[in-house]
Amino acid sequence: MTQWTEDIISAEIAGTLDGLLYQRVRRTPDSVAYRGYDAIRKLWTETTWSDVGRATARWQTALAAEALLPGERVAVQLRNSREWVYFDQAALSCALVVVPLYTDDRPENIAYILRDSAARILLVQDLAGWKRLAPVLKDHEELKRVLILNAPESPPEEPEADERVRFVPAWLPAESRALVRRAGDPQALASIVYTSGTTGRPKGVMLSHYNMLSIAHAALTLIEVYQEDLFLSFLPLSHTLERTAGYYLPMMTGSTVAYARSVPQLAEDLLTVSPTVLIAVPRIFERVFVRIEGQMDKQSALSRALFRLTTGVGWRRFERQQQRAGWHPKLLVWPLLKRLVADKVTAKLGGRLRLTVSGGAALPGPVARTFISLGVPILQGYGLTETSPVISVNLPLDNDPASVGVPLNGVEVRIGENDELLVKTPGRMIGYWNNHAATAEMIDPEGWLHTGDQARIEHGHIYITGRIKDILVLSNGEKVPPMDMEMAICLDPSIDQALIVGEGRPYLSAILVLNPDGWLGLARHYGLDDYAEASLEDEKLRNHFVTVIRQHLSDFPGYAKVRRVILVREPWTVDNGLLTPTLKVKRALALAKFADRIEALYAGGPE
Repeated sequence: MTQWTEDIISAEIAGTLDGLLYQRVRRTPDSVAYRGYDAIRKLWTETTWSDVGRATARWQTALAAEALLPGERVAVQLRNSREWVYFDQAALSCALVVVPLYTDDRPENIAYILRDSAARILLVQDLAGWKRLAPVLKDHEELKRVLILNAPESPPEEPEADERVRFVPAWLPAESRALVRRAGDPQALASIVYTSGTTGRPKGVMLSHYNMLSIAHAALTLIEVYQEDLFLSFLPLSHTLERTAGYYLPMMTGSTVAYARSVPQLAEDLLTVSPTVLIAVPRIFERVFVRIEGQMDKQSALSRALFRLTTGVGWRRFERQQQRAGWHPKLLVWPLLKRLVADKVTAKLGGRLRLTVSGGAALPGPVARTFISLGVPILQGYGLTETSPVISVNLPLDNDPASVGVPLNGVEVRIGENDELLVKTPGRMIGYWNNHAATAEMIDPEGWLHTGDQARIEHGHIYITGRIKDILVLSNGEKVPPMDMEMAICLDPSIDQALIVGEGRPYLSAILVLNPDGWLGLARHYGLDDYAEASLEDEKLRNHFVTVIRQHLSDFPGYAKVRRVILVREPWTVDNGLLTPTLKVKRALALAKFADRIEALYAGGPE
């Protein structure tokens, strides 16, 4: 039986983010800090906090030799790894400002960020990654040094032509001085995080040491995290949720973090690592939910009935734990249902999860209900990059999955005009880098940060009801928040992505990206050529999807009626420019891409 112990380093004691590591190394030098997979030896390896301190000191010495001035920017484009931490901590301890980059972002976007931030050093994963970026960075004069983490066995000649390039193994000193603590300013700029905006160029969010430390510590005053906890890290560390909650917070508690090999290998890593804590985005749970639903359709009527009984009893059990329901005789069969059904699902998640946080986007109600009913403890939270990022989170004993939880301690919230959620928080950004106008638009003179999200507050819980900029206004004046509708539609196994359209129109329509696995069966069912694009225009097929959408939106208000659809097979991705690196649809660009088809859809007049 695991003994759970606490050893929390407060934001005040840490002082700065690099001060946090210094304190952790002093407190628990021999405890395991990180686990990572060694692809060469094909095994998982462990790194203690003292190992982390020594490695960070080497990186610190190498960075100091580059003779950068305090406050200059350095960028990192690595997969989640110990080296991400070493570089981040070394840079912070040299009073440099870290600019995190997504590994799958487009080169043109990376080039814009590096130029806008005037980054002086760039750390990339391997030679292939640098070759993707080199053509767009050859004239970037501010970039003084390019570091390539993974050196090939025989260094090629190409990088030698660029005097800025160094391979990290040769760049790092063989020895270095011990890790030392500096007297840093907690309010100083620590990082510029570029938001992957769904419209226009990304904006650089300036976050201080105190911003991120205060939010990590505030979360720990509401949710217990222990030294014995094991996190599985798979969200990109360039995502502020993973950085604050999956990197700084476990360092604050002395927990261990295991770095997943990749998202495609996540299912296998969950079984191998058996984490106790998971920080995730809804898409992970949605994919598993759709898979479960698809498997249920193939099962016998008895198996389906047993699964529905398990989720029904499991939900009643959860509601009783939350003191929202009383005892019921059905609860007597829960131990049996747990063993026959629920344990088989939780075992695929490692079997030890005691805490799962979902953030970054809204978690669909049916998905949350299914997992919670089966014993997966999902707590939905909410925040923005501009708030470091957490504003609110549900609590284990005060969990309403329809809400995004209660505000963290020290965070004030209120409802402003147009039902907009306004926030005052110690995690509030310093402002946008080189963009005073955008800062003034986001933060009013009284210090309230305008989230852009519509919400209501009931019994201390925040309920997000829509996004002000995404609200569609039909020609009859009806206002429609599309996000929840899109999430509900995407729970259908035959639909991968959806976009509701109808601004200024007499009725709503939807653009649907079809699931390739289900398309072949549908095409055969309707006697269509699955290779021909013209098949997507078949009226019977389109009516089929209108019916499917109607079923998924049956519990929505009267406005949620989709009359027509546009069907496409090419997925929206980061590479084709229709998704942000955080996998949000760039609505304006998608509407522009399908503008002609949308016009043709409405050309026939009112439905």
